[in-house]
Amino acid sequence: MQLDMAEASPSGVAAKSAAPDVTPVAPPALQVVGVTKRFGAVEALAGVDLQVERGEVVALLGRNGAGKSTLMRVLASTVVPDAGRLWVEGIEAGSDPARVRGRVSLVLGEDRSFYWRLSGRKNLEFFAAMHGLDRRRARAAATVALESVDLSAEADKRVDRYSTGMRSRLAIARGLLGSPTVLLLDEPTRSLDPAAAAEARALVAAAAGRGLAVLLATHDLHEAAGLAERTVVLDRGRVVARFDRPVPADALHQAVTAVRP
Repeated sequence: MQLDMAEASPSGVAAKSAAPDVTPVAPPALQVVGVTKRFGAVEALAGVDLQVERGEVVALLGRNGAGKSTLMRVLASTVVPDAGRLWVEGIEAGSDPARVRGRVSLVLGEDRSFYWRLSGRKNLEFFAAMHGLDRRRARAAATVALESVDLSAEADKRVDRYSTGMRSRLAIARGLLGSPTVLLLDEPTRSLDPAAAAEARALVAAAAGRGLAVLLATHDLHEAAGLAERTVVLDRGRVVARFDRPVPADALHQAVTAVRP
């Protein structure tokens, strides 16, 4: 005999199936699928897939010529890929490139784009204006960026009087202008002494702590091990290894130096 559902329910009321818990899932801050780029006969990127969530640091490793810098420039919209798709916060670059560019900021190691005879503050005000900010908002944005990298006391010095470490911090400050979602860092600690490199790494961790999605290209395996929640290894334009958790530098060394056909 089949029980009536009202009889099976302790209260005598017919049981109702629970409504499914449908929680909207936010898209990754940065997602790349199948990105390919050739320069003549050289295949710089060959079907790269990658994603970075808000509030995390993902390290991008590989030997010289592996494709790290090319990928960074594709993500920053300064190099056009031959194939593949890119989304930032669910916005596809192909459908709305201006909005995607406005949410991504690229910081290069040894950035030489500053005006060395101007102060750090004037440089940032200029670059803030390039983001479309009026003079008042550009000044405010520059002040906030300088404070975030602990350069307020040196803000009115000419950039040609900055140390290498100070210029590195200024480059990160420039990357924070415009409130980007994604921060791309291409070897930000290259040529820095240990103390300046440690300061730069602290700024990277702080940026992720504020909710930015950070993609860090580096040759420093200890830096990657200390900062990254996840790591992607490139070789000859292809992803050859992924680590979905923090791993020690020796494991990263084995992945980067593995002999591949």
